[in-house]
Amino acid sequence: MKIVFMGTPDFAVPVLQKLIDKHEVVAVYTRAPKESGRGNKLNKTPVHLLAEAHNIPVHTPKSLKGEEEQAIMRAYQADLGIVAAYGLLLPQAVLDIFPKGCINVHASLLPRWRGAAPIQRAVEAGDKESGISIMQVVLALDAGDVLAQESTPITDKTTGGDLHDALAGIGADLLCKTLTDLDNITPVKQDESLVTYAEKLDKAECLIDFNLPAEKLAAKIRAFNPYPAMYFIYNGERFKVYEVEVCEMHGHAGEILEGEKELIIAAANKALKITRIQREGKQQMAVADLLRGFSFDKSTKI
Repeated sequence: MKIVFMGTPDFAVPVLQKLIDKHEVVAVYTRAPKESGRGNKLNKTPVHLLAEAHNIPVHTPKSLKGEEEQAIMRAYQADLGIVAAYGLLLPQAVLDIFPKGCINVHASLLPRWRGAAPIQRAVEAGDKESGISIMQVVLALDAGDVLAQESTPITDKTTGGDLHDALAGIGADLLCKTLTDLDNITPVKQDESLVTYAEKLDKAECLIDFNLPAEKLAAKIRAFNPYPAMYFIYNGERFKVYEVEVCEMHGHAGEILEGEKELIIAAANKALKITRIQREGKQQMAVADLLRGFSFDKSTKI
């Protein structure tokens, strides 16, 4: 089967690799390289790099609404379009290019968590499971009929990074199984009464608000580990927080209850014992290692 693949981040890489192994990927579409660092070096997306390694043509349009871009895609005469965390909306004219339609690999159990950040929002909300939905692409956001689903548990130790990696592998395998039996699958409509939306991650929400309950903060810290990572400010310095435990201590919200042998900060109800942290410009480390040469002033309020 001839396929045009559309994807961008690490999540999409296992999906593309499986397609390369089992099908004919005639073109790859991904987000344009971004400038960063000294000299404004152009950094290609993970999908871009994988496609180049396999000598597959790569396109990085800013939009697919123009007739010229659509003509380029149409010229590949692909049977099917596959989308995995691409980042651009597909107009109807693009969806109509593919005789077998366009299929999306979405990182949630639809209709729960349509939208941009389903992995982090599932962990943040305390969901007990997540999964992959293979769905038909339609104009409405993540609203297409579902072709297949597979679930995986979320425990009280699961981080956003853990779930991301698990779902990337599940998505690659489930997509290939779905394609094998595509002509025999009866699509299932989503129940609109069960829809929830996973809002895009906003860096402004990464500042830890100790006025919230400790359990809610612990879930969000796990969800945002490793990216974009929650943080607090102490003496003008940013400290990213990666692992915490909820403990039965009490104080004013944001008050440092322990800061020498352990780092414990009060939340709205209980407290957070921070166990893994990162100072600005330093590597991530265990708090015990940080406190060998650093301390937080007890009773200081963050």
